[in-house]
Amino acid sequence: MKNVVESKNLSFSYNGILALSDINISIPQGKFVSIVGPNGAGKTTLLKIILGLIKNYSGTIKVFDKNPDEVDPALIGYVPQFKTMDRKFPAIAIELVASGIIRKWPWRIRGKSKQLAYEALSLVKSEHLAERSLSSLSGGELQRVCLARSFVRNPKLIVLDEPATGIDAIGESDLYNLLENYQSKSGATVLMITHDWHVALHHSDLVLLLNRRQIAFASPKEALSEDNLRIAFGHIGHQHNFRGEN
Repeated sequence: MKNVVESKNLSFSYNGILALSDINISIPQGKFVSIVGPNGAGKTTLLKIILGLIKNYSGTIKVFDKNPDEVDPALIGYVPQFKTMDRKFPAIAIELVASGIIRKWPWRIRGKSKQLAYEALSLVKSEHLAERSLSSLSGGELQRVCLARSFVRNPKLIVLDEPATGIDAIGESDLYNLLENYQSKSGATVLMITHDWHVALHHSDLVLLLNRRQIAFASPKEALSEDNLRIAFGHIGHQHNFRGEN
């Protein structure tokens, strides 16, 4: 099985401050991988390196056997944090989805682009939202539209940065079901930042636990052990029990 992402001794400093140190990971095709760690742990920095947005790192990293900035953008679907989006931007849902096709804002949507955008909305059961303004969407609805945008070019790697932030428990469960359905049908790899280690435990094949350095990269149960979580987060305040276990 090919590795979609592979890094060796990957490190990055920002203004002299070490953000990531010696990250060594191999992510096989088709796996669901969660990146877990406290605020400031370097999680989003790692995603930016994988997406080719940060280039002045040390060590090596390959994405689809290429340097990140050389990867065909059509291979990667990206769902950013909600806080990076301007909900007041005067646009409708299908325009946001279509922007994932041409990588810029589509002032007119027609032909194949419109068809692909509707198909992507259909994948997340949200065709009815196509003509709705972004400002009128609930958090869960907007996240579905963002997910549709990431699916629109049938990518082989889906990258998500805290996708459940700002949505309720039902919307969160729905999000993960849609994500896993796409993965099972497409064989895509999923790489997701989450602060919730229970989510990582129950949805992941592998977990990367970070606090600037790599604490663990292993199965969820192994990576999210009590000892590892204490190293990553400090005192976590209670005995850590895995759901479904005594």
